[in-house]
Amino acid sequence: MTKADLVEEVSAAIGPGVTKKDCALVVDGFLNAVKKALTNGESIEIRGFGTFKVRARKARKARNPRTGDSVRVAARMVPVFKPSRQLRTRVAQRGKGSRD
Repeated sequence: MTKADLVEEVSAAIGPGVTKKDCALVVDGFLNAVKKALTNGESIEIRGFGTFKVRARKARKARNPRTGDSVRVAARMVPVFKPSRQLRTRVAQRGKGSRD
């Protein structure tokens, strides 16, 4: 699903009273709020959906697959998403009956 598809879904859910352009502004506003919060090191919890947060990754040694040389990877902060129990259950139920 792309951002345009998401705007379509939001527009269909809201109904005919709101334009797709307005829905696009809402989606952009939400995504910008998530980006801003994660950039500031804050967590975002959406009940029934999941939690977005920032986690510290330790420095480590890695290997260049092409040359086999050992490479040092610096410590860094990475965004992570932890789905809620309800979301995990729904996805698991969907996966049981399909052979996609």
